[in-house]
Amino acid sequence: MDSVATKVAVIGSGIAGAVCASHLARNGISVTIFDSARGPGGRMSRRRETTEDGKELMFDHGAPYFTSTNTDVQHFIRDWEARGLVAEWKESFGSFDWISKKFINIEKEGLSKKYVGVPGMNSICRALCQEPGVESKFGVSVGKLEWLEDEDLWSLTCLDGQQLGHFKGVVTTDKNIVSPRFTNVTGRPPPLDLKVVPELAMKIKEVPVSPRFALMLAFESPLSVIPVKGFSFNDSKVLSWAFCDSSKPGRSTITEQWVVHSTAEYADGIIARSGLQKLSNATLAQVAEELFLELERSGLRFPQPVFKKAHRWGSAFPAASIAREEKCLWEGKKRVAICGDYCVSPNVEGAILSGVAASSKFVEIFSCL
Repeated sequence: MDSVATKVAVIGSGIAGAVCASHLARNGISVTIFDSARGPGGRMSRRRETTEDGKELMFDHGAPYFTSTNTDVQHFIRDWEARGLVAEWKESFGSFDWISKKFINIEKEGLSKKYVGVPGMNSICRALCQEPGVESKFGVSVGKLEWLEDEDLWSLTCLDGQQLGHFKGVVTTDKNIVSPRFTNVTGRPPPLDLKVVPELAMKIKEVPVSPRFALMLAFESPLSVIPVKGFSFNDSKVLSWAFCDSSKPGRSTITEQWVVHSTAEYADGIIARSGLQKLSNATLAQVAEELFLELERSGLRFPQPVFKKAHRWGSAFPAASIAREEKCLWEGKKRVAICGDYCVSPNVEGAILSGVAASSKFVEIFSCL
């Protein structure tokens, strides 16, 4: 296989894109990853913040952990554990009943193993994006994917008009690649024209999403009023779940850090008023205050945090699976794959399986060249 015939662009460095890129590179296919974020991870990214007195804080503000029942994914996990990228999170978890104001269903270490990245959830994606044969370009927003029929290649252009190169194939993990949501946020047409790959585009055009707000909190001392390190809220219209970030393996324990996620219902209400454009600091501060006040209404006596900040996940959580059997969408003639958790199941395991399925399509087709 020569370099021209095997050059593939991967859009998105979340776990689906990172696993896909790694699998491609290990099979001799040259990969370039593009991501608009400052670093890899997607919903497994890690947020760096600073307290007023200068203490550095790190939050897993998206996916708190992941589980697996699939033997192929468990093989990946064993490899990542051996490399020191993943560890089992052995703590007690439960639920909080909003009506009775009591913790219920407390389970020591839970019913299934919970895994976390070490030292952060983004550790897996970061390592995969740095493997031999993978070039990663962060802070780059792909604004257009153009099919060059005469050259049998894809041309990628940045949102600012900069040419990003020509590629023999494209993998995109961005569910907004053909969605009006892209236009709502950027004011520009979606990167991929529906007419270029109509069958794929119609399947992904309107993937339903479930928004969330994440509240990041840090306290000077452990919260003794909470008997578990992670719990869901039953019968709350505002709060969905809470996890103690600093209780995970490999984390700093200088402060006790928690991440609380809102319900989709609460997030939908905020988005209905503010839209999907970037929120002002004032709006995010108001959201943080509202979510913390709701925590206090639980009846649990929370001390005042030394840090409190909200983050919006506008369209990161899919609410449907569009390729459960195939595990990815594939157009062989133009060599386009679309993968992500929204293809298989809305979790880390689903994203991994989809990324492997997409890369396997390219390995198969390029092996014939």
